[in-house]
Amino acid sequence: MNITGRTKITGLFGYPVEHTLSPAMHNAAFEHLNLDYCYLPFLVHPDSLEKAVAGIRALNLAGVNVTVPHKEAVIPYLDSTNEEALFIGAVNTIVNKEGNLTGYNTDGRGFMRSMEENDISAEGKKVLIVGAGGACRAISYYLSEKAEALCIFDIDSGRREKLVSDLSKIRMNVSDLDRIPDLREFDILVNATPLGLKKGDPLPLDASRLTPGHIVCDLIYKRTPLLEHAAERGCRSLDGLGMLLWQGVLAFEIWTSLFPPVDIMRNALLERIG
Repeated sequence: MNITGRTKITGLFGYPVEHTLSPAMHNAAFEHLNLDYCYLPFLVHPDSLEKAVAGIRALNLAGVNVTVPHKEAVIPYLDSTNEEALFIGAVNTIVNKEGNLTGYNTDGRGFMRSMEENDISAEGKKVLIVGAGGACRAISYYLSEKAEALCIFDIDSGRREKLVSDLSKIRMNVSDLDRIPDLREFDILVNATPLGLKKGDPLPLDASRLTPGHIVCDLIYKRTPLLEHAAERGCRSLDGLGMLLWQGVLAFEIWTSLFPPVDIMRNALLERIG
């Protein structure tokens, strides 16, 4: 990669960022298209977020992705936020146009593209999401549009109730759960919690209740214990790698106005995962 004074810099704001796979897929796409861009991870402590956002302007970065724990906290520091991201209440992509910073959220659309790519449809299905954080807000915005019923559970009742209240303003099929009911009531189960990311994490739901008729999705991009249990019980399963890929594809489009080489990005991710 030949970096010069003309190279446009993109990147990722997060804390931590050591584990990120995003530089691999974006830089592979930039190189394939011969674009004079570079993608870098930036370790941004929560206390430094406002200064880091100001740095996008000061350093004339083309744009950045935003990951945990900044997706919601970053919004007040932007000049504008598009309607989708504003409703979701979280931003994962920022574009810099002549010093004007606009926030977008590509997570939800990325998840739906991943489902579509794997011939999974939420149309007419009953869906349970465990976890009501930023990722859930993004995917529930779209899943509630397709599903017959969408139920959301989180041990944080305030966060769960706020999300359901917000969704209920535009959808009539969303309900708030104070406990996880019998899984046989649902067609699609989604883990939107971090459980499964670390060794020894408990399962986000009772895997003994899974049946071959279930579709089990995990937003974590590796093969989690939940997905292993799902496979053992004959369920269809979907990990979070496709969501990671497609949210990146959409962010790439926002920054460059070009559709990137999806297979190149996918292969870069797979190579990094090993």
